[in-house]
Amino acid sequence: MKKGGAKMKFAVISRGDEKSNGLMQKIKNYLLEFNLTYNNEEPDIVITVGGDGTLLYAFHEYAHRSSETSFVGVHTGHLGFYADWKPEEVERLVIHIAKTPFKIVEYPLLEVIIRHNDSTKSERHLALNECSVKSVVGSLVMDLEIKGDLFETFRGDGLCISTPSGSTAYNKALGGAILHPSLASIQVSEMASINNRVYRTIGSPLVLPQHHTCLLKPLNDVDLHVTIDHISLVEKSVKSIQCRVAEDKIRFARFRPFPFWKRVKESFIND
Repeated sequence: MKKGGAKMKFAVISRGDEKSNGLMQKIKNYLLEFNLTYNNEEPDIVITVGGDGTLLYAFHEYAHRSSETSFVGVHTGHLGFYADWKPEEVERLVIHIAKTPFKIVEYPLLEVIIRHNDSTKSERHLALNECSVKSVVGSLVMDLEIKGDLFETFRGDGLCISTPSGSTAYNKALGGAILHPSLASIQVSEMASINNRVYRTIGSPLVLPQHHTCLLKPLNDVDLHVTIDHISLVEKSVKSIQCRVAEDKIRFARFRPFPFWKRVKESFIND
């Protein structure tokens, strides 16, 4: 449990629409009245107002503080997987933040390391939902290695590597499994793989546990379109893309139960 209280530093991030901006100001004013400190450089807790996209944005803003900063989301649209507080519950949330200890729940993250043929430096990224890899032009052709051994040569539109909490996003649309966030794992899902008498891929999603590294190696010199959550990158002369469960984790501030399977049901089954 982590204690709230007057010494706690907070930041509030809004989606930017009128409703979200109004709620952001309301939350900020309430917490200042409780003598909490507004600090958007080194916050202990970040309150996002908008939806899951707003929380994704906030996570990337504070990814360098993954061990110090916790997140809680207020949704001004539909119930999100990350944003679970309603606008009419803001007063209750503020009192919780200011007055009561809260539980920290940690979810796994995806570490993506991109290496280039013409450089000794590498790019390291963290993803809360997923990383996707496509060729800018034509089919993606790359070797897929698991724990240092060649598993398959993939040919098709692309690959999606997701976290358990991101398994309900792009991964699900590709036919991947929904994984509970308590499973420290990553999932590799295919996008329209080419399978015939000459080319063959596994054709089903792969779930890799912690410490199992997935290495993607392009077999032709093409520009790659790589996404890290909502961030879109064009990478040239890529030697390899390494994916594994990160040592870093995202921290959520929990003030009440928020069962994962209930979220899945409310998002995809309930009217």
